[in-house]
Amino acid sequence: MIGAASAASVPRARAAAKPPIVFLHGNGDTASLWVTTMWRFESNGWPRDRLHAVDFRYPTGRRVEDEPQPGASSVAEAVEQLADEVAAIRRQTGAAKVVLVAQSRGGLVARMFTKNGGADQVEAMILCGAVNHGVLDSNTILLGSAFNANSAFLRRLNAGPSEVVPGVRTMTIRSTDMDKFAQPDGRAIGLPQVKGTGHDAPALRGATNVAIPGLDHRETGYSPQAFAAMWRFLTGSAPRTVDVVAERRVTLSGKISGWMGDLPTNIGLAGVRLEVYALDAMTGERRGPPLLKHTTGKNGAWGPVGVSPSDNLEFVFAVPGLSTTHVYRSPFPRSSNVVNLRPQRLAAGEAGKGAIIHLSRPRGYFGAGRDHVLLGSRIPPGIPHGVPAVSDLTVAYPLPAGQCVIGQCNSETIAARTWPAADGHVSVVELTE
Repeated sequence: MIGAASAASVPRARAAAKPPIVFLHGNGDTASLWVTTMWRFESNGWPRDRLHAVDFRYPTGRRVEDEPQPGASSVAEAVEQLADEVAAIRRQTGAAKVVLVAQSRGGLVARMFTKNGGADQVEAMILCGAVNHGVLDSNTILLGSAFNANSAFLRRLNAGPSEVVPGVRTMTIRSTDMDKFAQPDGRAIGLPQVKGTGHDAPALRGATNVAIPGLDHRETGYSPQAFAAMWRFLTGSAPRTVDVVAERRVTLSGKISGWMGDLPTNIGLAGVRLEVYALDAMTGERRGPPLLKHTTGKNGAWGPVGVSPSDNLEFVFAVPGLSTTHVYRSPFPRSSNVVNLRPQRLAAGEAGKGAIIHLSRPRGYFGAGRDHVLLGSRIPPGIPHGVPAVSDLTVAYPLPAGQCVIGQCNSETIAARTWPAADGHVSVVELTE
């Protein structure tokens, strides 16, 4: 829950007792997915300057691990970037070792880093929904991929009587049965005829293995329940709160990145104009002039901008050849420097459909029967029953520009506005939880 505790409840923490934590995101994702987890660590006294989220330049794994693919990366390439980041963090903080917290494919990167020379730099490792034994078990489909249990990469990584590196305390967090990438078959990923790797595939021999009921794949890393398990593993006690404690003054910054073909990148885009507005929470209308007007530099960075911790926000930016993207967000209760943005792309035929709105849940998936989801007055199409398996829902509205549309998932509600798709505009209702 966001903002439910008082600032006075946050203990003062000594940095020397808290090693730097390095967060690694999953396939196709960005560092920004860790923002709520970082807020929860801060709310329990972990120093902000010891919380670092890596943005892998090419976040999507290759279809064949050992063959170059434009816009994608091998695990080995991601390890090289992680090694540079860990070295820089150790220099900056003076810490001898760091903690690695990794989601999904990021778990493979963390494990390969520690196994191939990085163990003396890592105090502990937490792997969340990590695809440790692959996603599918096939002799024909994606055989060279790191997501295939039969790949040479995974056979090497998992060789030996123990699957953890000596001297590195390791915990895995998995769902009992709701992780789309840890199923007995491939139905949740659109491959019903393919054998899966099973619910316990994220677990490792020799690790502390924790299974939490009801979580989907992303929630194994980004949920309050996952945070509580992380805190207990690192400190030996329960956190004081799993809520995010609001700050009086909030400063935001981040970067804007783009695409290489059909694959997302986390490489910053230069020359992109960004505006940030405070909104009326009930209507999504802008309250006055922009809080920020900024043109990104060569690394795609934007900000900083000061905002109220009680204001809904709109981020609007245009990337030539893609779209003018309007991102609507709930209030930010705490500061963050990883508010990373990526433009949406209009699919074929969408420009003629009035207004396009995406309901996005980056830190979780939507599941029919589990989640209460509305966009406008209706349930968006495409929400699967059973295992939650989609995190982005798209609805076309034959509405004129400037209409209010409410997006909701469970207790979070965001008011957005419609914009004309014919002019290249797309609205994104981006849920925080």
